[in-house]
Amino acid sequence: MRTNVKICGVTRAGDAQAAAEAGADFLGINFYPGSPRGLSWKRFDELRPDMPDLPLVYVQVKPDIEELRRAKNAGFAFFQVHFPIDMDHATIRSWSSTVGRECLWLTPKRQPAIPIPEPLYDLADTFLVDTYRAEAGVFGGSGVTGDWSEFRRLAEARPEKNWVLAGGLSPENLTQAVRESGARIVDLNSGVESSPGQKDPERIRAALAALNNV
Repeated sequence: MRTNVKICGVTRAGDAQAAAEAGADFLGINFYPGSPRGLSWKRFDELRPDMPDLPLVYVQVKPDIEELRRAKNAGFAFFQVHFPIDMDHATIRSWSSTVGRECLWLTPKRQPAIPIPEPLYDLADTFLVDTYRAEAGVFGGSGVTGDWSEFRRLAEARPEKNWVLAGGLSPENLTQAVRESGARIVDLNSGVESSPGQKDPERIRAALAALNNV
């Protein structure tokens, strides 16, 4: 089974085209203002006509329901939502009911020693595991690699779920990361950039080529 690839933090139409030509499966568009890759809706609307025909993943931290509805109406296929591990479950249930559990990618900010709360498994079919950073306001995109063996344990404990591996993945470590984690979906961001928000087509192609060695 081929490992699927999401190129996240896309800010330019040319980068999206390069990802599609290299064989990426998803494109992530970040709307979090605290991210160097965060886009405004105005900027996204400018890019949209030149984007390739790949499933788009909306990325945000603790969005309100109106924001999720706007993303759904804009044609996003999936919704990657970052949130603190102790966030109230009523809010998370509202995300699930708004976009559908099959389209929701839950991304709790958690230390590896802290388990994912059991009730969350009823609210989403997909879970993204990113490297934990203690700094306030940091939700992914740090470029730091995580615990690949811990990812494997999570995925093997809940094989009915889709598991996405993120955190510091690059052409240089992607083969090892997939072998050690068993990930069937990987999220590439800073590891295929020349600078924050500026993707490097050569690194994207190298990362996709690396997966052929797995």
